[in-house]
Amino acid sequence: MSGMRTVVVDKIASVTQALGLSHEVRIAPDVPCEEGVALVVEILNNKSTYNTLELTSGRMAKITRGDVVVGALGHRKALFGYSGHIPGALKPGDVIQMLNIGGVLGICDSATPDKGKPFDARVLGTVLSFPYLGERIGVPARVGYKALDYGAGLDARGVPVVALAGTCMEAGKTAAASAIIARMRHRGLVVDAFKATGVSLRRDILAFEDAGARRTMIFTDLGVVTTTPKCGPALTRTMLTEMAGGAPDVIVFELGDGLLGTYGVESILRDEDIKAALTAVVLSANDPVAAWGGVKLLRERFGIEPCAVTGPATDNQVGVQIIREQMSVEAFNAISNPADLGDHIIGKLGLRNVGESKVSAE
Repeated sequence: MSGMRTVVVDKIASVTQALGLSHEVRIAPDVPCEEGVALVVEILNNKSTYNTLELTSGRMAKITRGDVVVGALGHRKALFGYSGHIPGALKPGDVIQMLNIGGVLGICDSATPDKGKPFDARVLGTVLSFPYLGERIGVPARVGYKALDYGAGLDARGVPVVALAGTCMEAGKTAAASAIIARMRHRGLVVDAFKATGVSLRRDILAFEDAGARRTMIFTDLGVVTTTPKCGPALTRTMLTEMAGGAPDVIVFELGDGLLGTYGVESILRDEDIKAALTAVVLSANDPVAAWGGVKLLRERFGIEPCAVTGPATDNQVGVQIIREQMSVEAFNAISNPADLGDHIIGKLGLRNVGESKVSAE
């Protein structure tokens, strides 16, 4: 590829994890403006808030002006944070923005005041991969271990499936999923977990691993930087099928963003095959009104009866009682009562301790 050159980069964003890049990469000046294309950029400003980048190691590193960073093109439509799009054309020297701490790059359309203006980044070039053995033919590198098959079917193999849905971003879904996973592990169950929707960031699935999940996945593994209603169902079907193939005792997955959003949660919950595979749905809500609306949406729009409500709406007993009395749904706080939340879900799934099963079998 003409104009190919080598650059040394300071930081490699987690969105590009599947590429296995070193800190010395080959780049080219031609930039395909498509989701998932990996770019090298130079950071042009300093920030005092929202100023870190999740590396492929999972560590968070502070970014400063002058850093040379590898990220990937993608869009974002976040309720909290930056929203932006993939530009129609790019060339070296053009300035774009970093839209999230996972390394997603695009043109920022909107920012929330608490995050400040995003990092500006000057495009240096497209990262090249060399897939042809023995040949120095570079092609634009793209995120993911394999491409998504939009026609993917679903075979959950009878494995119980727990889904975490939320009323919006930052409603406590990851904390709840982690609490449920941890309790299941304490009771001897093998748990696999994934994140189905959102914008590329591995933090949540790393939290699942820390809680004891045996195996994790995220939509980025399938080449998707930001989920949409179009790709959400296929992603979920693919990851459910793949994880069920490992024969876990239970699969737990988080639906990033909220029930009303742009990342595809609605299309997933409307998919009849996915709905048939769901054993339990847990709602995370920020306050009692959000809990009421979330429960109503699940029941009336999707025909799903939530088995529990958690999140900040359950931070004290007042919220718990409102939810139990006015919505007829059990409520548990994932931070203060994680074992109770986990035991409730385990009971709903009809699962027992592995130890109990062995004793009863003898």
